[in-house]
Amino acid sequence: MTTKPGRAGESVAARPESEGTESMSTAQTLDAQHTRVHAEGVTVVGEAVRRVAPEQAEFLIDIAANAPTAAQALRDNHAKTVQVTQAISALGVQPADIQTISLNVLNVYSPLMQALPAYAGMPQIGQGEMQFGSYQAKNTLRVSVRDAARVGEIVDTAARAGASAVSPFCFKAPDDGHVRRSALEAAGKDARAKAEALAGAAGRKIGEAISISEDIVASNGAFAALRSAFPLAFGAGAPQVAGELEYYARVSASFRFQ
Repeated sequence: MTTKPGRAGESVAARPESEGTESMSTAQTLDAQHTRVHAEGVTVVGEAVRRVAPEQAEFLIDIAANAPTAAQALRDNHAKTVQVTQAISALGVQPADIQTISLNVLNVYSPLMQALPAYAGMPQIGQGEMQFGSYQAKNTLRVSVRDAARVGEIVDTAARAGASAVSPFCFKAPDDGHVRRSALEAAGKDARAKAEALAGAAGRKIGEAISISEDIVASNGAFAALRSAFPLAFGAGAPQVAGELEYYARVSASFRFQ
């Protein structure tokens, strides 16, 4: 250890020279190791697409009822909901395929006539305020249709029974989880095949995977949803198809060289 002169009568201890050299050496070693890991491996992106025909559809409907009291509004809403569910059940929709998403009771206010000033001895008419009108009970249901080809017919039937559709149609695969796993597995195999090809071109072989990350996107039903919402825009001869559901999987993987 060395000392450096300080103020009069003081000496200041300096850091050992070996300590600073040691810190720099450790940092350089870590950097070298980090660089060597990247230099001794390969990182690739694997991709895969799986397409399946939709067999199920899903949409939301609203059922609303107004009444002078909240209790009456709820009773009327319940009766209307039973009417709607019975109508669509006749088309093959199972009770388990109808689920309540939300049930709300709201105060409905209506404006009074705008106040008119007194004129020629006549009293003022109206108060220019809002008055309580009634209650509204609104029930939102999610309806799953197991036969996607009948979704338009079921929506029409629900509307005639007193409901209104409030969401676009969502088409689904019969086993969504299986299709997603299949797409990810294919993307993982594609990533390894690419890594082997790159390593072979460099005269090397790949070893174990260091890291793997994945992402998957499912898209569906745009044509059918538009046709259902705007049937006249496509003409009477437009085909009644939902198109295939497409699952795009992307896997990023890093492998060591052997």
